[in-house]
Amino acid sequence: MSAIKEMVMAKAITAALRDELAADEKTLLIGEDIGALGGVFRVTEGLQAEFGTHRVIDSPLAESGIVGTSIGMAMRGYRPVAEIQFDGFVFPAFNQITTQLAKMHNRTDGRVKVPVTIRLPYGGHIGSIEHHSESPEALFAHTAGLRIVAPSNPQDAYWMTRQAIVSDDPVIILEPKRRYWLKGKVDLENPAPDAFRAQVIREGTDATIATYGPLVPVALAAAEAARAEDRSIEVVDIRSISPLDDETIARSAAKTQRLIVAHEAPTFGGIGGEIAARVAERAHHRLLSPVLRVGGFHMPYPPSSQEHRYLPDIDRMLEAVDRSFSYQRSA
Repeated sequence: MSAIKEMVMAKAITAALRDELAADEKTLLIGEDIGALGGVFRVTEGLQAEFGTHRVIDSPLAESGIVGTSIGMAMRGYRPVAEIQFDGFVFPAFNQITTQLAKMHNRTDGRVKVPVTIRLPYGGHIGSIEHHSESPEALFAHTAGLRIVAPSNPQDAYWMTRQAIVSDDPVIILEPKRRYWLKGKVDLENPAPDAFRAQVIREGTDATIATYGPLVPVALAAAEAARAEDRSIEVVDIRSISPLDDETIARSAAKTQRLIVAHEAPTFGGIGGEIAARVAERAHHRLLSPVLRVGGFHMPYPPSSQEHRYLPDIDRMLEAVDRSFSYQRSA
């Protein structure tokens, strides 16, 4: 049987969960409606029937209880994978994540490990209601002690999930909801690159677009569209938000001499600002224009009928590329 299979991202995550449940009896899943229902997005479909209710646990509707219980289980030697049903529902567990989960290892001088994986479906473009399309990554990235990754394709989704579960550090996986049904090839034997490193996924010479999660396909489409203007755009999939692989991003920016950072979250206080500052420190003398950011607006996420105006698209990315070139022309 071939080890390379074509599957959508949601089912790649299902396969990763199944493989880790089979590999280690100390691995278990916990979350709302993840058992018989298989989760809102059916990512855990069939796993409770296969592994039992003691390994795939339907929890009460209490995010703080899900994470708090996961911390306790991790301290007793288990590897819990907690699902938060929607991004906007994670905030009742914010205290447990930022004041306990992130700090327990350091607080005990390394004696206590808390290998908890938090699966967090996030981002917009699914036509949903309030609190179902948030991008809270910057709130968690500010807290030391958490690893935060965001897959953009089925191959990364499979291997990032497996690498997160076996990590002794707590990991938040930002699963882009709008890409759950994105189809791609998954090599089940040969791991994807280290989940905590960025990756150049399209070579270019004139400008770099760096992004992660749901916007990676948009950046690739923008790079393809830019060819009509004879512009060669390099695309960097950031992949890991914390730790941040600023070295790979800065190397690409120094090569192309222009950098655009894009994410669905608002630009104000976002990850893009941190990347811009780090690249400016490393490579400002190599850049022909300032680092530019493309993101959501500094406002609550809008009604679904207006989310297309809020979320970055190809046009907004290409407009940022145009602005980056205008600095050189006016110099």
